[in-house]
Amino acid sequence: MGLYEIEGGIPLDGEVRIQGSKNAVLPMMAAALLQRGTLCLKGCPDILDVRCMERILKSIGAGIKRDADDIYIDCSQIDSEAVPGAYADKMRSSVILMGALLGRTKKVRIGLPGGCTIGKRPVDLHLMVLEALGAHLKVEDGMITGYADEMKGGFYRFERRSVGATENAVLAAVCADGVTILENCAKEPEIVHLCRLLRAMGAEIEGEKSGRICIKGVSVLTQTTFQVPADRIVAGTYLLAGAATRGQIILDQAPDEEMSALLSVYHKMGGQYEVKGGKLISDSRNLKYPAAYLETEEYPGFPTDLQSPLLAVCAGVTGVSQVNETIFENRFKAALQMRKMGADIRIEKSTAIVHGCSLYGADVEAFDLRGGAALVLAGLCAKGTTRISGIRHIERGYQDICGDIRSLGGRIKKKVE
Repeated sequence: MGLYEIEGGIPLDGEVRIQGSKNAVLPMMAAALLQRGTLCLKGCPDILDVRCMERILKSIGAGIKRDADDIYIDCSQIDSEAVPGAYADKMRSSVILMGALLGRTKKVRIGLPGGCTIGKRPVDLHLMVLEALGAHLKVEDGMITGYADEMKGGFYRFERRSVGATENAVLAAVCADGVTILENCAKEPEIVHLCRLLRAMGAEIEGEKSGRICIKGVSVLTQTTFQVPADRIVAGTYLLAGAATRGQIILDQAPDEEMSALLSVYHKMGGQYEVKGGKLISDSRNLKYPAAYLETEEYPGFPTDLQSPLLAVCAGVTGVSQVNETIFENRFKAALQMRKMGADIRIEKSTAIVHGCSLYGADVEAFDLRGGAALVLAGLCAKGTTRISGIRHIERGYQDICGDIRSLGGRIKKKVE
């Protein structure tokens, strides 16, 4: 796959267009299984996770066609319920195919999901809610297998909020017999966007912003065309890239309403921004305050996916920042790599304590998607040359991070080994 080579110390300046959302488009692609025509998703990002989902859908009978940023998914000839383990192992989001496959074929066989190794991410919540809706499931030899004589509506309250389990439940319930009520659901924007797509396909859903989702099952969903929303995490990453380098960046189509927690932290650190004409205009030239103390939280709180990129900013800001990770217990691998660059970061249980200082280039390795992006940010603000290996993790979620950064004046290139 190669590595990224970065020459740091240059403030980023310019405008970048935000790609379509990875976390929104993957469940939308799974939703295509519930209709027997062609779903067109406009603005679909060309990233490794999307390509993996394309291969999975093709393996069970779907037809896939790309036209620039649009993807067409023809599910009229689905002929299998089995997702190859080699594909499932590469991507955590493969687990959301369970609900759609049970809804479409009444059977499922899928390998336990892979993805980033950032902590315990059990599938128990997925299994419990699907079983409550009529599925019979078992986990054996690294595979999830099961069937449903009929998916039936019912009541289910999640023990704890889970984005993926909520998406699986919604996908299983939209064509189930009767009414389904789901309580204590996750409220992330990606769930809202999925429900909007399903309504455009003919589903009867309400309450997705409230944490209590009510679904009246319908017999069939129809094909449609739908715009994939902009990626709030990519937008946040680039905002923080501007912060790390004390630059001025315009984010075209940034979903600012979904970024309120990040923008609040950014403003408290001295960053300035305004939203005008669908663009988020940021100015980080006077960003000089540490993050003090913050915790990652479920939406609408500060997103765990931006914890590592924020640490990269804090590492170069004078003062002490404390960031408490409450979602995943193994999400400080990037911080340990930043130490190789001179970062003064101490990990105490679930909290990273950062004393800001100057960073210098070093050879580091990405072990997960957002941690890899954080190392890019650290490299951009460091003195000298930074080389990042393990870039496959980064390219799971960023369509062209090198091209985007170069368009802002940053010096980064991909070197293929």
